[in-house]
Amino acid sequence: MDTIQPIDRIAFEIGPLTVYWYGIIIGLAVILGYYFATKEAKRLGLNKDIFADLLLWALPIALISARIYYVIFKWEYYSKSPGEIVAIWEGGIAIHGALIGATITAIIFAKKRGVSFWKLADIAAPSIILGQAIGRWGNFINQEAHGGPVTRAIFENLQLPDFIIDQMFINEQYYHPTFLYESIWNLAGFIILILLRRIQLRQGELFLSYIIWYSIGRFFVEGMRTDSLMLTETLRMAQFISVVLVICSLLVIYFRRKAVVPFKN
Repeated sequence: MDTIQPIDRIAFEIGPLTVYWYGIIIGLAVILGYYFATKEAKRLGLNKDIFADLLLWALPIALISARIYYVIFKWEYYSKSPGEIVAIWEGGIAIHGALIGATITAIIFAKKRGVSFWKLADIAAPSIILGQAIGRWGNFINQEAHGGPVTRAIFENLQLPDFIIDQMFINEQYYHPTFLYESIWNLAGFIILILLRRIQLRQGELFLSYIIWYSIGRFFVEGMRTDSLMLTETLRMAQFISVVLVICSLLVIYFRRKAVVPFKN
């Protein structure tokens, strides 16, 4: 057991430049998400560059808002270590913060381009959840976003590969790989959303289905984590947000259907 060494967070170094696996994984998530979104945009007759233009604004804003969201709820720590606020390569971004920033950016972008926000959101939904599925492996490398302690026997009963088991050995203890549970849930969500594209949904409902699917999974996985951002001493912020998002998404679907919102095109 004492011979188990974690995966080095640093992928490689070129002179003064240090490249972290976390950044590579997030970059891969963005590239694959962009590929699928662009492919679908072309199929629907949109300008092939529309998502490239959107990403120029949405990506940096999403990263900044994700970090701000995380820092706010960890302010007791960062107020004493302000120099680490910008150390995003060490981990510590909140997906709900990213979604808030990206959604606001997309609404403004769509209005300026004269394109339906809901249409862009429907196209992007599978890409977003695929990106989340990939991005969780950055948490794996950083040995963060894990659950409570478990025994190695439990891991072996789950038939998990050794590289996952070994990376979940932290400070002389094995921990639940909640990053993996959420990654699998999100990957299943990606497949479901791709299948839902074949159904005649109303505009915006694919995106809202993504919100519902992701939030349900996040609610349960969050309950297993040991590093949750807390709204109060007993209420986990991500669980609270997840419940609100599910309820709001269902209400939006209901009232938009009553208003006879057109089917997607």
